Amino acid sequence: MARRKSDNKLPSFDELIIPTVKALIKLGGSGTVDEINTNVYEIAKLSEEILQIPHGENGSRSEVDYRLAWSRTYLKKFGLLENSSRRVWALLKPIINADELNYTKIVKQVRDQDKVIESKAESYKFEKIEEVNEEVDNTEEWKEKLLNILYKITPAAFERLAQRLLRESGFSQVEVTGKVGDGGIDGKGIVRVSGLLSFHVIFQCKRYKGSVSPSQIRDFRGAMQGRADKGLVITTGKFTREAIKEATRDGAPPIDLIDGELLCDKLKELKLGIEIELVEEVKIRTDYFDTL
Repeated sequence: MARRKSDNKLPSFDELIIPTVKALIKLGGSGTVDEINTNVYEIAKLSEEILQIPHGENGSRSEVDYRLAWSRTYLKKFGLLENSSRRVWALLKPIINADELNYTKIVKQVRDQDKVIESKAESYKFEKIEEVNEEVDNTEEWKEKLLNILYKITPAAFERLAQRLLRESGFSQVEVTGKVGDGGIDGKGIVRVSGLLSFHVIFQCKRYKGSVSPSQIRDFRGAMQGRADKGLVITTGKFTREAIKEATRDGAPPIDLIDGELLCDKLKELKLGIEIELVEEVKIRTDYFDTL
């Protein structure tokens, strides 16, 4: 059976604009970046091979995710999307027919707007290189830097970091128990919900740039059988689509997943190894002086 063009070709950011809108419609009008991206993968029928292409030589995110960030930015500038500080994106119009949208017209209108704001870029190539994408350049740059640091620490140090993260997140009795031949179990802890219900959790740490496969999720589930209520896998890398499906498979003990991007967000939220500096920006109102 012949595969669709999108199966074996890395789509450009503009080709991902309409699938992004369709993903949000499917999600009910809003969704997190991970939810949106996962649905776009399905809608655009992107192969696992395409999804594993990294952005840049040592990029911690995939090229597809990088281009999807551009797609969301263009849709926001076009006036179809908005986003909150919690990385939730939403459609601004309750009823949208994605099939009536033309991504070429969307890109053209946004670039025309930017040309006015930027006093007309010299050429398309210059504009493509110089245009500021806040989500990618400002937000994701620190994540790549942080992940590159985490790749270099020892496995034992990464386990201790996971232990601290879980404790700061409300877990109790968190222990690092990693042993060779223990089915990949690196630690355990207890999480209490609303002060009433408690769950025993076993966690596994995977400190590498690659993707966690469904077979690794199955092996971990086999090791946790009868030893915990839930499982948790923490990685600096990513999870394949099949691994995500395996983690939430019906009839099997649930396993929660923390990938590199979410790990960075949690470390920032808990201020573990991360400091946030607020920079003062001074703007001069020339119109004020003109009216004196």
